[in-house]
Amino acid sequence: MWNRWASLMLRVFAAACACAGLLAHPAAAHDIPSDVRIIAYVKPAGDRLQLLIRVPLAAMREVEFPTRGPGYLDLRRADRAFAGAASLWLSDNLELHEGDARLPQATLVTARISLASDQSFTSFESAMVHLHGARVPPDTELYWNQQLLDAQFEVPIRSASSEFAIDPKFSRLGQRVVTALRFLPPGSAERVFEFHGNPGLVRLDPRWHQAALRFIESGFMHILEGMDHLLFLLCLVIPFRRLLPLAVIVTSFTVAHSITLIASAFGYVPGGLWFPPLIETLIAISIVWMALENIVGAYNLQRRWVITFVFGLVHGFGFSFALRESLQFAGEHLVTSLLSFNIGVELGQLLVLAILLPLLNLLFRNAVAERIVIIILSALVAHTGWHWLLERGEQLLKFPLPAMDAAAWAGLLRWLIAALVLAAVVWLAGRVVRRWLERSPQ
Repeated sequence: MWNRWASLMLRVFAAACACAGLLAHPAAAHDIPSDVRIIAYVKPAGDRLQLLIRVPLAAMREVEFPTRGPGYLDLRRADRAFAGAASLWLSDNLELHEGDARLPQATLVTARISLASDQSFTSFESAMVHLHGARVPPDTELYWNQQLLDAQFEVPIRSASSEFAIDPKFSRLGQRVVTALRFLPPGSAERVFEFHGNPGLVRLDPRWHQAALRFIESGFMHILEGMDHLLFLLCLVIPFRRLLPLAVIVTSFTVAHSITLIASAFGYVPGGLWFPPLIETLIAISIVWMALENIVGAYNLQRRWVITFVFGLVHGFGFSFALRESLQFAGEHLVTSLLSFNIGVELGQLLVLAILLPLLNLLFRNAVAERIVIIILSALVAHTGWHWLLERGEQLLKFPLPAMDAAAWAGLLRWLIAALVLAAVVWLAGRVVRRWLERSPQ
């Protein structure tokens, strides 16, 4: 009897240990860091392109680092593991281009461990000194997932004055990966980039047409992915489905959002944290306002284009928030990139209108009462906009009101002057549009 009980207890214990091992092993193997920050330098020098990269060692998963004692890194036997981690997670996930030609895979020069408190990567020069200087003493007691991995790579190039591009695919290193990259071209000021996840092919010194194409695509995709802007356009189109009224309204919206978009790009916007949620709330208000105008029938063309212009100024600030992170890819072509982004936005709007107008005309052609259809569609848009207004308004209320000191009053005065100038321009434009509409067939 005792032998049977003993045998049963041993089996239960063995099964429990096996289950614990199965549960623990995947957790260790798939322990993805939540936030990973990478520091990188790219410098053309002679016939070589030099890359210095610093990354948290905790992001180097699927690599067996030799340990000793209670889990300390065995630095005497770790060089091969560091080199393997640098190749597996960095050079294998990095594409470099010289002009239009892809360069061969980067060759590892050196890889080493650094303490989490090390500050040598504040400049390219100090990072190079650190990479080729004294190593961490081999008897230092370090846990592997609390340190940094520094690596130097080289790639042969034709000329240091060539145009270079980089495509870092580092998003697998963590749940949120940010790469701070500094490009040091010979004879020019360094350029600073900050990527989130995988940014795609980034031209470190783009030509004007390369920057233009990138920002046209960015503006085009932004208008198609921005549901709030699409609903605003829908509100504009529902009561006006003829070419002439739509040309006036869309032109008004385009001019307005171009003004505030360019102003934002040159820094003429409040810098407080309360400003973005304020703009998002005002965008929701613009949707609800336009939908309610459609419902009550207050969509006279001469009045509507003015309201569209005012709300277009607000939407321009919204576009600028999406553009703010992308301006680092403009190189020396800021104005070209801004105009290209606007072109992309307009192309997106034209595509939306080309889809909406036939659908709406088909709907109204088969509808019994046009007015009822306008009310139903606008009510659906107003319902969505109202929920956005409540959500965004709640976020806005979390921010305290800005302190009204001398600088704040001066800024407010500048904005009032700008508003008066815009009001005068709108008034003059209104008279021109009114005369043009009176002479043009509807």
